[in-house]
Amino acid sequence: MKSSVCELCGRSPVETTVHHLTPREEGGSHGPTADLCLPCHKQVHALYTNKELAVRLHSIERLRQDEKISKYIKWIRKQPAETLVRVRKSNERKRSR
Repeated sequence: MKSSVCELCGRSPVETTVHHLTPREEGGSHGPTADLCLPCHKQVHALYTNKELAVRLHSIERLRQDEKISKYIKWIRKQPAETLVRVRKSNERKRSR
């Protein structure tokens, strides 16, 4: 982890992790990545399957435009950078397993 700006929510300074825009399990090991704060990274993976990320949401712009995550981004931007948030899987993700 490094201290930086989250490319999804724009908060800074926050500890960021590397997010593979196309998940490694879907062939994205050597593809583009983005630095996301831990809450955003966890939320992305709680809301979407790896297949959905690879096919439909393989860029920061596409993620920001998606209705499910856009509400979260609007909320998290108001939270202090040091705030730890609890992330739960979406009901849709729970049903798809």
